[in-house]
Amino acid sequence: MRISLDVGGTFTDAILVDEKTEKFFYTKTPTTHHDLAQGVLSALDEILKIAGASMKEIDYIIHGTTIGTNAIVEGKGARVGLITTTGFEDVLEIRRVARPKEAAFDFGADNPPPLVPRYLRKGITERIGSRGEILTPLDENSVLRVIDDLKKQDVQAIVVSLLFSFLNPIHELRVAEIGKERLPDVPFSLSSEICPEFREYERTCTTVMNGYLGPVIERYMDALMGRLREKYGDVTLHIMQSNGGTMTADVAKAHAAHLINSGPAGGAIAAAFISRLTGSEMAIGADMGGTTFDISIIDKNLPKTTTWGGVTNYPIKLPMVDLKTIGAGGGSIAWVDEGGVLHVGPQSAGSNPGPACYGWGGALPTVSDANLILGRLNPGYFLGGKLPLYPDRAREAVRAHVAEKMNLSLEEAAMGIIRIVNANMAKGISGNSVEKGCDLREFALITMGGAAALHAADLARELNMAKVIVPPMNGNFSAIGLAVADIQHDYVRTFAKRGDAVDPEDLLRTFKAMETEGIRQLKEERVSRESMAVSWSADLRYEGQSWELNTPVDPVETLDKAYIHETAQRFHDLHQQVYSYSEPKEVVEFVNLRVRVTGKNPTVSLPREREISSSPHGTAKGLRDVYFETAGWQKIPIYERNELPVGSTITGPCIIEEAISTTLIPPGFVGKMDGYKNIIIVLENIC
Repeated sequence: MRISLDVGGTFTDAILVDEKTEKFFYTKTPTTHHDLAQGVLSALDEILKIAGASMKEIDYIIHGTTIGTNAIVEGKGARVGLITTTGFEDVLEIRRVARPKEAAFDFGADNPPPLVPRYLRKGITERIGSRGEILTPLDENSVLRVIDDLKKQDVQAIVVSLLFSFLNPIHELRVAEIGKERLPDVPFSLSSEICPEFREYERTCTTVMNGYLGPVIERYMDALMGRLREKYGDVTLHIMQSNGGTMTADVAKAHAAHLINSGPAGGAIAAAFISRLTGSEMAIGADMGGTTFDISIIDKNLPKTTTWGGVTNYPIKLPMVDLKTIGAGGGSIAWVDEGGVLHVGPQSAGSNPGPACYGWGGALPTVSDANLILGRLNPGYFLGGKLPLYPDRAREAVRAHVAEKMNLSLEEAAMGIIRIVNANMAKGISGNSVEKGCDLREFALITMGGAAALHAADLARELNMAKVIVPPMNGNFSAIGLAVADIQHDYVRTFAKRGDAVDPEDLLRTFKAMETEGIRQLKEERVSRESMAVSWSADLRYEGQSWELNTPVDPVETLDKAYIHETAQRFHDLHQQVYSYSEPKEVVEFVNLRVRVTGKNPTVSLPREREISSSPHGTAKGLRDVYFETAGWQKIPIYERNELPVGSTITGPCIIEEAISTTLIPPGFVGKMDGYKNIIIVLENIC
């Protein structure tokens, strides 16, 4: 058995998977922002009770968290000191000599301040050359002076990012040795270990991010592990990374930058998982929780990845799932500006004080309040009846803050909130797909999170998408991504050579060194050699280009010039696919080499039932008045999801309820229950 725990802005989702019986158990508990570990423990305790299991039966726990992202957004990271080569103290300030895009229209817009202020950025005397040679030996006295200065400033973490250390880390390693003798309790982050590749600003910023988040992550992990052991004894805890794999909690403490987008990455892995089961190679993962809306692209059953991620304009040069997050969740607050224009989000009521309808003290109107007013949520069946909703409080919030200010009826105001949040989500999906060359007519929209299935059909119609897939356990489905994720580590080395100058033995030696390092790491995490998988790739470009394309490379034991030529040909083909042209006669440069090692976990699948041939209509459990923009109030059937047989067809308008989410099938759409208990929703005229 394994348990996955996904901490969101409003709820903490828990899933327990029994690999032998292929049974899934799930629950939601409120996120406790004042003490996130307490919310995790509450969810863990509740899921064990629901499954009738004990912690002794659990092999390991997988945890997805937004604590790193929250620390960046809220500016609550550690006090970091930066040690760099003399003359390069202002790399974080200079950046790429570019202002943010919005500055073209807003002269007041500016980049966020560096995470390390100027007085904590210190230069030391040393210099490594562009070929990794030592030009100026390390002056250890200058290191001691800098360390003592930072000690007086009470820094909580120290980052070392020296020029060309990705080619030769000898000076960085020595600085860390000296520093740890002087400051044994302060963690050191080295760029040669965190991000050993060229591009000075991105490398330094990524390493600074690791130092900035390190103490925050370590405190959280220590507190959580301490309380888990106190209550349950010895527990194995894995943490979700932003690259879509997991790592053990002990490893995560030293690689905090890898945990940015930890929780949302689970949603992308879950979307890829369901795309494989349903045969939908191209899909959009739409994870709408209480606070945010996370968008991922699934291409040929795999989530798209990038090495150019970031949070609030701080670049993170690490492999990560390509995600876009916007402030559009069930708890997103609706507000009217001074010009009388209605907005929704990005501010959220979260779990404290929560939407007005929760009765937890919130008084501002949210998307959940609007859905309740329009009859789309059942006030007596939210979270299976565990959390009663208060329609009167929702009406008062929408009336006072939207309807009266805009001279609208209550229904018009609520419908306006829904239209705007749908438009925000459609724009977010389009920006992350259509603007990158995707034809959404070929894509399925896979919903996750408690709120997504209420809005998905309207989004699919707006974006002209092929179909909507509402998986079982939809409200907790991003936690499924955590449960099915493998242990994974990525390694990179800057190689920087023309293809015609590459020495095959040098290329093989570099790949093998990273592979050996990865296998050693997996062994330390108790992964057997039979469960390991290794993949290679290279960042290639035409000579003179500024940007690279990551090109798959076959792992081999011997390597020759023909292998290099074959790799270059793959790059030409990939360049043709991405940019619609290629230049086979041009020189190809090998910029970075990458290795990914994966520790395969036991395969998990959803149980599949045989579809019944007659495909009858489902039987409604009742009727309810629901408001639609074009038809007003309509009395429509309400179905219980668990009572719908496989193969049944459900014609809209109707609502399908389950304990942790609600699905709306609007007029003109038809839903069908497939063998995995997914609800497949399409337009009626193409059914």
